Amino acid sequence: MPSHLSADRPAAQPPGRGSVDALISQTRRLKGDVDAVRRDAAGEGSDHPRERWQRALYDLALHQLSDLDEHLAQLRDGPLPTAAPEPPAPSQGSLLSRVGSAEWNLLTDEASWSGELYQILGRDPAAPPLTLDELPSLVVDEDRPTLTAMVTNCLVDARPIDGEFRIARRGGDVRTVHMMGEPVLDTDGSTASMWAVLRDVSELRRSQRVVSETRDSLHHRQEAARSEHRLAVELQEAVLPPWRGSLRLPHRGPRTLDLASRHLPASAHTMIGGDWYDALELTDGETLLSVGDLTGQGVGVTSNMTMLLGAVRGMAMAGAQPGQLMAWLNQLLDATVQPALGSAVCCRYRPATRTLVWAQAGHPAPLLFRDGTGRALNAPDGVLLGATSGAVYGQAEETLQVGDLLLLHTDGLVPGHTGSAAANLLLGLAPRLAGNRAAEDCVRTVVEEFGASGREDNACVLAARVMS
Repeated sequence: MPSHLSADRPAAQPPGRGSVDALISQTRRLKGDVDAVRRDAAGEGSDHPRERWQRALYDLALHQLSDLDEHLAQLRDGPLPTAAPEPPAPSQGSLLSRVGSAEWNLLTDEASWSGELYQILGRDPAAPPLTLDELPSLVVDEDRPTLTAMVTNCLVDARPIDGEFRIARRGGDVRTVHMMGEPVLDTDGSTASMWAVLRDVSELRRSQRVVSETRDSLHHRQEAARSEHRLAVELQEAVLPPWRGSLRLPHRGPRTLDLASRHLPASAHTMIGGDWYDALELTDGETLLSVGDLTGQGVGVTSNMTMLLGAVRGMAMAGAQPGQLMAWLNQLLDATVQPALGSAVCCRYRPATRTLVWAQAGHPAPLLFRDGTGRALNAPDGVLLGATSGAVYGQAEETLQVGDLLLLHTDGLVPGHTGSAAANLLLGLAPRLAGNRAAEDCVRTVVEEFGASGREDNACVLAARVMS
């Protein structure tokens, strides 16, 4: 497909074959590690709702790693020629097909398709590519207005395309296709052509539905078994917004961290970016804590966030330390179109020694509050996310004490302030945070001080109090 870059913007050089092969090897090792954790998990083969939900999540993570393997192989080998008679089919159980590409020239009414796109749309590779006017003939009737609106907005208003629609292939097979594209402007600013990449996401959506259904089944089973009082508490929490409340980990022993967090949405109706927080108890007894944000716009950010968190959790479960995890995440994201990571901080807490190991990528450092005072942790040596593939991220260690409060947050938590200015305002809360006994009280204090609304962008805050 011809390049969509303008003449005064140099095209990025493709990654070397050796570096992509290294990514493929790392992905396959990670897949093997995740598969080993899955096989060692308790309850394998049980029909209990929790075990069914866990198996569905493991399967989704393994499917995504398999698809990443295939996409990296496509990146290494290059696109198939249009005339390829038999494009290779994706592996059995794959969630995503190979990515297809196309460009439609509005001046000549010519179309150019890659070989993968013929396979995705179920077209004969020997047939000419469809024009933009002909493309809706493949789409089911209910979704044609969606495709028409996306293409019209792209060509008339120069808006990027990012949406899904269903196509009907030969034999009545209906598939869900995700399309992303942009207009290509000529020298006078008029739209000269439109390029797009498409992929079959039918199996991905099906797998996500399985995870959702098994999770719902698990929740119903748990609620039925609780006492009347406990059921009332859980029902109250169920009506709260999704990113609100305490984080509960499945503790295998004495609780070592008291956790709480909040997601504070932007005031604008169209939210920009996707901020997240996450906490996960690992199989070795350590705890993973992370916060960060994705760039981009629209509902697609939510699905991208889910994929990114799955990758972070999978690498942490496989034993990756924060510095190595950041390096692998950087390499994986450099090799894919989406998601794009704005910044992140990742921590592993070792309760046996009360040691916090952490790394960051263009993100505010964690804040440590102790005995009525606070300070930002010294940043580890490293590089910013987006540097060359293979970059090494430094990581730092901090020994904590019982009663210490660790505060992780994204930019935007303090409206109108970022970086050190925001950190100084948060550190000014140290005397008030010292009197709080629970992490939830600390989060409530922060939100009351800086407000739960009125922000230009989303924000997240996560508090961890050392209990023992």
